[in-house]
Amino acid sequence: MTEASKRRKGRRAKTPEELTEAEWTIMKVVWEQEPCTAGTVQEALADTKDWAYSTVKTTMDRMAEKGYLVVERIRNLQLFRSNLSDVEAKRAEFRKMLQRAFDGAMTPMMQFLIEHEGLSKDEAAQLRQLVRKAETGQSTKSE
Repeated sequence: MTEASKRRKGRRAKTPEELTEAEWTIMKVVWEQEPCTAGTVQEALADTKDWAYSTVKTTMDRMAEKGYLVVERIRNLQLFRSNLSDVEAKRAEFRKMLQRAFDGAMTPMMQFLIEHEGLSKDEAAQLRQLVRKAETGQSTKSE
């Protein structure tokens, strides 16, 4: 085993099939604070989650096995980094919902949101601006 492979654990991130609620919670902290230890994540969640350190660490180790996190070992310290961007995770979650609820069709989803969830004037104006950008071929991606 090479020195680099000893320091880094976690395979290449695949497109996530589905992050669990706990994985989403942990990923949000990792994205904000990476690189970070499991203890850092547990402390960041202490106000909202009553998770023991061992629960957080075990979950993060499993996430590394799935390829969502990469572990870098520095002596006895384990630093976790994301191997999956927030955009990739959101895209996978969105596509799953879009396929399940709207058979993958964007227009019926937008119609549903407008008719059943309501839009403020500001949100409607932002949507019109996004549609104009899409019509002119301007990029709206934030990757």
